[in-house]
Amino acid sequence: MIYLDAAATTLQKPPEVRRAVMKAIETMASPGRGSHRPAMLAADTAFACRQAAAELFQVKEPDHVVFTLNATHGLNIAIHSVVHPGDTVLISGYEHNAVTRTLAALDGVTVKIAAAPLFKPDAMLRAFDRAFTKEVSAVVCTHVSNVFGYELPIADIAALCQQHQVPLIVDASQSAGCLPVHMDELGAAFIAMPGHKGLFGPQGTGLLLCGDVPAQPLLMGGTGSISAIQEMPEFLPDRLEAGTQNIAGIAGLLEGIHFIQRHGTAWILEHERSLAARAASRLSGYGVHTFVSPGMAWQIGVLSFQVTGMDCEAVAEQLGDRGIAVRAGLHCAPLAHRSAGTYTSGTVRASFSPFNTERDADTLARTVAAL
Repeated sequence: MIYLDAAATTLQKPPEVRRAVMKAIETMASPGRGSHRPAMLAADTAFACRQAAAELFQVKEPDHVVFTLNATHGLNIAIHSVVHPGDTVLISGYEHNAVTRTLAALDGVTVKIAAAPLFKPDAMLRAFDRAFTKEVSAVVCTHVSNVFGYELPIADIAALCQQHQVPLIVDASQSAGCLPVHMDELGAAFIAMPGHKGLFGPQGTGLLLCGDVPAQPLLMGGTGSISAIQEMPEFLPDRLEAGTQNIAGIAGLLEGIHFIQRHGTAWILEHERSLAARAASRLSGYGVHTFVSPGMAWQIGVLSFQVTGMDCEAVAEQLGDRGIAVRAGLHCAPLAHRSAGTYTSGTVRASFSPFNTERDADTLARTVAAL
């Protein structure tokens, strides 16, 4: 099988990830829940993962790296910590349902959308600038669109937030692992990301990077610390980590981060982007409509396309029957499709990883052409 759905989950992992997961299952107990060797080994592994993530994402303190179930979990914590009834929240026109549904569920919150065309970062920045009225009390913005691989000008948007003294929440679901995501440079209140995509960890893992904004827990329960009190601890990460942690997943995530540190985000981005560009060029040669930024300048290794006269879901199903895994439809991001004008049709999405090859890109194009 040719797997081209890394934007959903990286199926191919570094071999060290699988070995770490299996070792953790066999040797580790619950971190912070005992002084015996299995518990201490788990605690050491969890802290090593926090340290590695803090180094990769330039977080001041490892304790400000919080383990979550996924990016959605982290975004919910962040939004509930920053947004209050009556607030006005500014978002981009390319947000995932993890953001839009969470905001829609909050009573009395007004959502403003900075609308701009696809692959037009200057227009996006101007839209944010225009929308920054005095009512805006928080900004939630994706770093990269999960549908189109569009890299938004997040550093400039962060600068606007600092200028207006408004907290910023960043969804780094598609950028973590292939683009620089630096907490100190962005000055974000929170940055959320999954472990199972560009960080090559198992499903059921995620990270929430926490800045200086007080964090509000979604879950209450045991933390292994100051058990006598009936409130969640005030300090991180315990305040946001109720219950037993997925230590096997965290052990695998640690090795995924080590893989990125060894190879570098620049190499990963260039490899994935070159494959997406190659696939786009060949698909276009066959008359397939592709969504590509000029020179791939504002795009990572994610490629959306449409086949004239064919339903996107049918294309994905037929590719699956031929051993090529892609995704089709709205990709849990209807707002992004409205912004790009593809809401009624959706797109087929091919997303590449470091484990894909030029042959994979060529085979995708030839197979689509033969449908």
